[in-house]
Amino acid sequence: MKITIAHIRDVPEAAGELLKISEGKKVFAFYGALGSGKTTIIKAICRELGAGDEGSSPSFTIVNEYRSNSGEAIYHIDFYRIGKQEEVFDFGLEEYLWSGAYCFMEWPEIVEDMLPLNTFRIRITVEKNGERILETV
Repeated sequence: MKITIAHIRDVPEAAGELLKISEGKKVFAFYGALGSGKTTIIKAICRELGAGDEGSSPSFTIVNEYRSNSGEAIYHIDFYRIGKQEEVFDFGLEEYLWSGAYCFMEWPEIVEDMLPLNTFRIRITVEKNGERILETV
């Protein structure tokens, strides 16, 4: 799977496409360089799921919880500031991953071996012309 985002206005369509091709998977792991658009795409997916308040990147809080229009939890986790894997046990990562709720993660490399087998993995690459290429890993 490959999705090209040529302009910021294409992000909502890409978010909808990711949800469609994820085949019902609820745990998403986003890989990409700083500034590649991970947070922007996750916010757009949250809007697609009906989250009224998709807030900001949880870089400092680590986990943000949103609610869909139907009241379902949506989790956005950012591991950027996590220094070692042991730290994720302090905030109960397993509970989020196995909750049955949507869980969107940025910088998941540090917890790679803890992710469920059916995690939907997306790599974001920024082209020289500024386009973002989203590919399943």
